[in-house]
Amino acid sequence: MLTLQSNWRYSPPWWLRGGHAQTIWSARVARHWPAQSDKLYQHLSRAGRSTVGGVISGWREPPLPTEFAALVPHWRRERWTTPDEDFIDVDYLLSTGAALAEPSTHKKTPIVVMFHGLEGSRHSHYAYALAHACSARGWGLVIPHFRGCSGELNLGPRAYHSGDYAEIDWVLRRVANEHPGVPIVALGYSLGGNALMRWAGEFGVEAGRVVRSVASVCAPLDLVASGQAIGKGVNKLLYTRMFLASMQPKAKAKWAQYPNLFNLDAALDARTILEFDNAFTAPVHGFKHVLDYWSRASAKPHMRSIAVPSLVINAKNDPFVPIASVPNQSEVADAVTVLHTEEGGHVGFAQPIASRKPPGHIAALPNALLDWFSEHLSLSITPTNSPNQTVRPS
Repeated sequence: MLTLQSNWRYSPPWWLRGGHAQTIWSARVARHWPAQSDKLYQHLSRAGRSTVGGVISGWREPPLPTEFAALVPHWRRERWTTPDEDFIDVDYLLSTGAALAEPSTHKKTPIVVMFHGLEGSRHSHYAYALAHACSARGWGLVIPHFRGCSGELNLGPRAYHSGDYAEIDWVLRRVANEHPGVPIVALGYSLGGNALMRWAGEFGVEAGRVVRSVASVCAPLDLVASGQAIGKGVNKLLYTRMFLASMQPKAKAKWAQYPNLFNLDAALDARTILEFDNAFTAPVHGFKHVLDYWSRASAKPHMRSIAVPSLVINAKNDPFVPIASVPNQSEVADAVTVLHTEEGGHVGFAQPIASRKPPGHIAALPNALLDWFSEHLSLSITPTNSPNQTVRPS
């Protein structure tokens, strides 16, 4: 069976060098797929920017021009009541613009369950790229939003956190139960990748009864190391401020629901993720303090217990996930394949379009991930590589 190393290599465009550039360019400038027009990209980018702040600003998605109707992913949203009487919003990709068919008619069509990163959503750049790749292959895609990330504040006295494997378990089992006989795979980006791998390690062999395989991209598997790294130097200026600009208003809104749930002044005064997590995330979710939270939520110590086929991708030049903190192959179970790319940034991996000039695209990695998932399905599914994807035969 092929590994991702044998059929995919990441090499950045000559004009895009360095971890910060690859991170920011991929999120803000690169096209989501090679043939995407500038006008369509700009429309989706506006939609994504309208969701920043989520519950505070509201999701004000611009109306879809008729000319784009057949070119963009279409979605169906469901609201699920959680076991603790809260809710999450779950978006289903409608590959052909029609409702997702009943499971009985699609037993050989895999479904990808994607868990987004910190303050992410289906409007994240990587979600657009994955949706296009899944739609092109006729695969299903389900994007559950962590609590408070779907455009409306959740009801309960909690939010979401990096190691919530119980929530991951509930979501995956519900998807599997609603689609009996359909192969389910799971993919997590950044925070969502750590939570997913934390689940895979916690449930061991049992995880393989729910999903066929799992993968993470740029996950901070050692939250202590990553949490400290993002709060220093340039990282603090570029990334921490961006995350806090969304997280702090949500904390204030949660305080309005549940006064005295946490130290509001400390949360609003936080200037690093460490300070915010110590004031808000840790106490709200039952941890003693931020280091207790980060230590217990990190997937790395549990990755020797993973039994389901797993792929872990991290870039050596990720600005705030130090590669030294990411496990190597000898530190994980045999079921886990670890891939450390030389470059890529944090959830970046932009590649040149045919002209080899900017802006480039981010479609290659999603297609490579779907190829890897295909190789781990006992089905007659032929991997389909993007024509602009850097692929090498085994």
